[in-house]
Amino acid sequence: MKLSRKAEYAMRALLAMARSPETSTFSIQDIATRERIPLKFLEQILLVLKNGGMLRSKRGVGGGYQFQKAPLRISLGEIVQLIDGPFEPLPCTALTDRPGGTCECGIPGGCGLGQVFGGLRDDVNAWLTRTTLADVLEREKARQLMSFEI
Repeated sequence: MKLSRKAEYAMRALLAMARSPETSTFSIQDIATRERIPLKFLEQILLVLKNGGMLRSKRGVGGGYQFQKAPLRISLGEIVQLIDGPFEPLPCTALTDRPGGTCECGIPGGCGLGQVFGGLRDDVNAWLTRTTLADVLEREKARQLMSFEI
């Protein structure tokens, strides 16, 4: 199971922005260059994040994107949900939540695989929801503190 490249780029762009003061304005070009994200792809991603209420755009000279929502309160789950939609590792995992549904395999109520992967889905979603951009930045800081040269 992999996140889409689009979700990865969205998280990287938001993290790049979160490393600066919250009121900073970021040009798409600067983020694309710093994070090595294709410019046209990043434009699409930032538009989705704007429409999802995470960012706002500022027009004119010195324009770009700013955080609409406090960056350190944005969870990875919110980003993934906005970009990729709900995490469903198998098509039948959604059936475990709906009584009377039938899997592709024909088992009413969802097969054992659907039930097991439904649990995985719930665990992954819970972890993504409680993990914020702030948590990722803290890990970066801890790693930088441990890194030293001789």
